[in-house]
Amino acid sequence: MENVRHFPHQADPDGLNTRAPHDAEAEALVLCAVMHSSDAYRSCAELLDREDFYRPAHRLIWDTVSGLVAANTEPHPALIRAEIERQGRLLEVDGGQLIYRLGAEILPAVSAPHFAEQVASKARERRYDEHANHLKAAISRGATGDELDALVADFHQAEQLREATGHGPAHLVSTLLDWNSFFATDFGSIQLLLGKLMAPGQQITLVGDGKAGKSLFVQEWMWRMATGQSFLGDKPADPVRVLYLDAENGQEQVQERLLSFGAGPRRMGELRYASFPPVRPLDTPGGGADLMSMVRATSAELVVIDTVSRFISGPENDADTWLSLYRHTLLPLKRDRIASVRLDHRGKDSERGARGSSAKTQDVDHVWELSAMGGGALALKRTHTRTGIGPDQFTIVRQARRDGDNWAHGGTRHIVMEWEQDTPGFAPEPGTVEHIIAALDAAGLPNNAGNRVARQALADRKVPGGSEKIAEAIRRRKARSETPGIDVSGKRSGDRSDERFPETFPGTHPGTEETAGQTFPGTLPETPGTPPVPHVPPSKRGNGEGTPAPKPLCDVCQTPINPDWAARGYTVHLGCDPSTGTPAA
Repeated sequence: MENVRHFPHQADPDGLNTRAPHDAEAEALVLCAVMHSSDAYRSCAELLDREDFYRPAHRLIWDTVSGLVAANTEPHPALIRAEIERQGRLLEVDGGQLIYRLGAEILPAVSAPHFAEQVASKARERRYDEHANHLKAAISRGATGDELDALVADFHQAEQLREATGHGPAHLVSTLLDWNSFFATDFGSIQLLLGKLMAPGQQITLVGDGKAGKSLFVQEWMWRMATGQSFLGDKPADPVRVLYLDAENGQEQVQERLLSFGAGPRRMGELRYASFPPVRPLDTPGGGADLMSMVRATSAELVVIDTVSRFISGPENDADTWLSLYRHTLLPLKRDRIASVRLDHRGKDSERGARGSSAKTQDVDHVWELSAMGGGALALKRTHTRTGIGPDQFTIVRQARRDGDNWAHGGTRHIVMEWEQDTPGFAPEPGTVEHIIAALDAAGLPNNAGNRVARQALADRKVPGGSEKIAEAIRRRKARSETPGIDVSGKRSGDRSDERFPETFPGTHPGTEETAGQTFPGTLPETPGTPPVPHVPPSKRGNGEGTPAPKPLCDVCQTPINPDWAARGYTVHLGCDPSTGTPAA
C-alpha cells in the first residue's frame, strides 16, 4: 500500500509495553477508514473486534464507531468526538486531538480490510505471547504438569471458540445445535447456584419495596457466592466470579455494609464491584457493548444490575425499552451462559409486581419478590418461573448488631427462619400478631406480662415483630382473663441474651441515639430499610358498661402508673427503672 502515508514513529503514549506484539500504525489506519465509513467498519468487523486493538484509545474510538453504526448513524470524526465527550472520556483520546489527527487522513473503505488483517494477526501473536508468559509464571510458582496441561487446553479452546464465533458470517451458523452433543447433555444435573434462587446462566429479577432492603440482601448474597461461603442454609460451594454494577448506593454505604457482613480487602474473593460505572444505557447497542466488555475483562460468570431503572434510557412504561434491553444486553449474556440478577422497584399496586411495562418480566427465568414483614422478618416469594426448579418461597430473618456507634464486623446476615416443632398445630404467618402470641405462650410468660418482659422474651427467642404488633399481642393476652395469670417462667426480666441482634428488635440496643431510624447497615431513614413504627396508644376498653377501664400497672412493681404518663406510652415508673422509662414505641 504505497499510496498510504505512514504515521511517524513515536513512543507509545499510553505507557504500554512496546515489546508486546502489536502494530500501532495498522490500528491507526483502520480507524482512519472506519471513522468516515460504515461500510469500512462492517468489512473490518468481519476480521477483528475490539480486543484486537492494543492501545486503549484506539479501542475507545472503535467502540464509539460501533455504537454509531449499530444506531444506523454514519460515523464522522465530529460525531465520534461529541459522543466520547458526552461520556466524559476525552482525556483518554488526548483531549480529542487523537481523533482530529486520525480523522484528517481518509483511507478508502476497500483498503481497510488489508490493515484489519494486520491488526488481527498481531493480536493473535500477542495472545500467544501472553499465554507463554502465563505458563512461565505457573512454572515459577511450582505448577504441576496437569495444571499446565489445563492452561494449554483452556487457551486452545478459547482460540477455537474465537475462530468459530468471533467474526463474519461464521458466528451465525455456529449457533446451530449439534444433535449428538445436545441430547448427550444432562441439563437436569445442573446444580443451582448458592442460595437456590437460580441456576447457572439463568436471568432473574428481584422486586421489592424500598423498605425491603433489596440491595442489602443481594450484596450479602453476592459476597458469599464470590467467596464460597454458605447462604440461606445452602452449603458452601466453589466461588463464582461476580460483576456487580451499582448505580443506586453510595460508596460509603457499600463499605459499611460489606464490613458488617465480615468482608475486608483480603476477603472479597471473586467479587468485582463497579460503583456508578460510566456505561452507556443498556437498552442501546453501545451500552450492551460496554457491559460485555466489562464481562470479558473480569471473566464474570454472573452480573448484577442494581437498579435496572438506572441503566436504561427509554421510558419505563414502554415495552420497547425492555425489548431493547433484552436484545442489546440480556441476550448476549444469556447466549454466553452468563447469569444475571436485576434489581427492580415494586409499583404502586403491590399485587402487580414491578412497576412499568409487563414486558420487563417476559424474558427472565424467575421473578422473586422481597417483602418486609416487620421486625427484621422478610418474605421472599417466587411469583413467576420458567422451570419450577428449586424452592418457591423463603421466610428470612435479617439480623444485625452494633459495636458502639458502628455496625459490628460480621454481625449482619440473612438467615432462613426456623420454626419450633413443640407446639401442636402451630403454623401462624411469620411476623403476625398470632405468631407473637404463640411465641410468648411458648416462653411461659403469664397473660399479664408487660411490654418490657414480652420484648425481652421475643428477643431471646429471636422472634420478629414490630412495636405495633407486639403491643396488640400484649393487649390480647391480658384480655384473656380478668385475673392475673401465673408466672411460670421463673424469671420476669433477666439479662439480655448475647445472641440478640438489636436491629431485629428496635429500641433494645445502646449507642443508637445519633442514628435514630437507621435499622440496618447503610439504611438511613431516607433510604430503603425497615420503616419507623407508629406509636400505639393503650387500649381504652372497659370491663363492661358503666365500668371504668382498669388503671395500667408498672411492669416492674405492678402498682398503678399515672394515667397521663400511661397515655403517653410509658410502661414503668422512672424510679423503678430509669434506663427503660421511655415510651413503649
